[in-house]
Amino acid sequence: MPTVYTILFAIIAIIALLTWILPAGRYDYVTAETGQTISAVESLDYAGGEALLPIPGTFTELESSPQGVVDILMAPIQGFHNAVDVALFVLVIGGFLGVMMNTGALDAGVASVVKQFRGSEQVMIPILMVLFGIGGSTYGMAEETVAFWALILPVMSAAGYDRMVTAGVILLGSGVGVLASTVNPFATGIASGFAGIPIGDGIGLRALMFVILEGAAIFFVMRYAAKVKADHSHSVLADITFDDEFSRESKVEEFTGRRKLTMAVFFGAFLVMIYGVMPLEDMGIVAVPTLGWWFAALSTLFLTTAIIVALINRMPEGDFIKSFLNGARDLIGVALVVAVARGIYVVMENGMIIDSILNWAEGMVTGLESNGVFAVVTYLVHIVLSFFIPSTSGLATVSMPLMGPLGDFANVGRDVVITAYQSASGWINIFAPTAGHLVAGLALARIPYDRFLKWVMPFLISVLVITMVILFFAA
Repeated sequence: MPTVYTILFAIIAIIALLTWILPAGRYDYVTAETGQTISAVESLDYAGGEALLPIPGTFTELESSPQGVVDILMAPIQGFHNAVDVALFVLVIGGFLGVMMNTGALDAGVASVVKQFRGSEQVMIPILMVLFGIGGSTYGMAEETVAFWALILPVMSAAGYDRMVTAGVILLGSGVGVLASTVNPFATGIASGFAGIPIGDGIGLRALMFVILEGAAIFFVMRYAAKVKADHSHSVLADITFDDEFSRESKVEEFTGRRKLTMAVFFGAFLVMIYGVMPLEDMGIVAVPTLGWWFAALSTLFLTTAIIVALINRMPEGDFIKSFLNGARDLIGVALVVAVARGIYVVMENGMIIDSILNWAEGMVTGLESNGVFAVVTYLVHIVLSFFIPSTSGLATVSMPLMGPLGDFANVGRDVVITAYQSASGWINIFAPTAGHLVAGLALARIPYDRFLKWVMPFLISVLVITMVILFFAA
């Protein structure tokens, strides 16, 4: 399987070829706030600053502008220029997480929970899954979970559970959180940016999904855990004997007062982020001001929080810079994926075929029986796209410029379209063999991938159905 960069470059080339085949054209638009009508020709040079919404049935063909080899090579560079605010936000978040991980507060916090509930592991399962779920929902916690396998595996084994329980706690806990992201900057944030709406739009729906699906995951894991503890023959790993370093408990660091304060600041930053991006005024809440933060303000928030975390932990200036740069370096790949994926939009925009594709899709949407069906179809389409574009941020960058306006035609809010996209991407990444944190965790625990897939499949089918029902009624 080629890397996501190669896939995206191939898509850029295919889109460039389409600019030679498809007729160029534009819709007439209306400005989102003032309601001013912008003609198809005028929209080419519009610089008014308001979001433009296409007017159904107004597509006008224009002179074609086919894209060549030079345009293909320049597309990712222009894409980076167009998405620099998103890319910078990704790097700052990476730096912030790098500083946090260097403090050891997150590891010590989870270790403290494990220690507190030793002997009551049945209670520990939902608590840990909710913690991992909150991490997935707020900052896309995935790769960070690999470190916790060595901590949780011995405890669960000592309590009479098999290793699949640990896999469920970590992978399903965080995976469902990512699926039902509320303010996850790598999914909700990037998608909202390219859909042209605040990150906080639709947060109520996504919070509801988080509660329902995380509850379903907890029920699934706890039911299996109870069966295995009562009769080990019910374990899907019953025929495998484990004797490795994870059969013994590992030493964990103390959850000191300083680390508790660090975790309070960590979660506080995300609470401030939620407040900053929520469209309170649109929700009829006027008692507190609506901040309307966007990527520049959010980058500033997390840079400031990283500095506060460093000060709390008395981190030397050199260590702080090193941790921040190491964290940012880990996410350079994500920033570049956004740039290359944005290059697809650049080629479509310069070739003036975005609206041509929308015009074709408009006819399909018009034939649908309801906007609920559109939401479900959008979800299923993104599941297919997720197989070919496994990068969450890359998929958001590719799909939102098209799917957002398409939702306008179907009278479906762009926030619902974003929820459909991230639910599909999150669903795939719960079990996809291309998900690095999944294969790394299973490899560390010596759990065969096919056993995990067989075990998790009933839950995946349930999530698929529940998500479609929620999206149908939300739309």
